[in-house]
Amino acid sequence: MTITTRTVRYATGGDSKLLDVYASGQQDNRCVLLWHGMGPDERDVLASLAGQIAGLGPTVLVPDWRSDQPDGGREHLTDALRYGRDHVRELCDGSGQLALAGWSAGAGAAMGVALQPEHFDGWRPAAVVGIAGGYRRPAPSTGTVPLQAVGRAVAPIPIRLVHGTADEVVPVDSSRELHEALLAHGWDSELSEPVTDHAGVLGCAYDPAAGRCLPAKEPSVSDLGRRTAHVIAGAAWPCGQA
Repeated sequence: MTITTRTVRYATGGDSKLLDVYASGQQDNRCVLLWHGMGPDERDVLASLAGQIAGLGPTVLVPDWRSDQPDGGREHLTDALRYGRDHVRELCDGSGQLALAGWSAGAGAAMGVALQPEHFDGWRPAAVVGIAGGYRRPAPSTGTVPLQAVGRAVAPIPIRLVHGTADEVVPVDSSRELHEALLAHGWDSELSEPVTDHAGVLGCAYDPAAGRCLPAKEPSVSDLGRRTAHVIAGAAWPCGQA
């Protein structure tokens, strides 16, 4: 299957930033906005995962954002989300629904959107997938700790969590604690725990020389990325309502 990638710009703070659009050309109304982690402007780290998700049908949007901004990246995240909301119908065969996913700090950002929709005009994603996320720290999208916001009176949406049991950057207990809290408050939450580390859940390995995560050369690690892609594509299925 051929995956096409094009790069566009989304407006933010009187300027613009880059956003990659991955699509397979299939007749599929699913659309996913995928946020990278703490590293500034690292959308390329998610290229392999985004391509695998697109190969399963959904269109995938991967924006750059910078956590080193004075606001921690909140404006970039909010404006990238606005771009996805404004363009989802033209990108995804008429569907008005958009799922959110994020890795590491991006996972916390996505969870913040699910738990505090008032920061986003009351808008709700079709589903949220958190990959190796830290939910005990303030989400860069809202400034609120996700675990402290779970008990708020918000209509539940599907939540899917993926976290490696060997993750030394963000321990898996973070996702386990959030998963249990979501279930206790009536949310549809599922947690997958592959035996891998912080990069392995993406099908990547951290390269110290490059200072970033790169696609893994080991087939067993690459397969973990495909498994994560399946979780994200499956979570996006609630799309369909305008």
